[in-house]
Amino acid sequence: MPLIILILFISVPLIEIGLFIKVGSLIGLWPTLATVVLTAVLGTWLLRQQSFAVINQARETTARNELPVEPIIHGVFLLAAGLLMLTPGFFTDAIGFLLLIPRLRLAIAYGIWNRIKDNVHVVQPGMHPSQGDPAPRPDRPGAGPVIDGEVIEDELDAGSSADNPHDDSPWRTP
Repeated sequence: MPLIILILFISVPLIEIGLFIKVGSLIGLWPTLATVVLTAVLGTWLLRQQSFAVINQARETTARNELPVEPIIHGVFLLAAGLLMLTPGFFTDAIGFLLLIPRLRLAIAYGIWNRIKDNVHVVQPGMHPSQGDPAPRPDRPGAGPVIDGEVIEDELDAGSSADNPHDDSPWRTP
């Protein structure tokens, strides 16, 4: 993974420099700079429109007492699209504009999930241990069984500080 990040940090600026030189030689300096500014402004406007739509979708989903998984996915990709479009360059703008396509965002997210889901163990609240994976797995060293527990709270009598020596505790509820 670090090697991939290093390759990206080296290759993306080189691609951008090459594109600036090529486009600048075709249309000139000022039209090239104007195009970069125009794509940033247009991208910001499109990003703002889609962000409001995603926020509304998240509100509707939570109003139905459902987890807003898809709105969160859209939000993460819109954040990435915004960062890419604010970075000056044609290559990063192109990737940012591609991330503004909702179906493409979901396809990428589900593709990533399909690649990592075998390494992720998800247990939701309220699941019976038999639905999860309570046995230790040999491919996860140090991982033990899942232990289901219950919290029992005892209410302390409201007495004087002489009756209760822990009245000065910062964890005491008022």
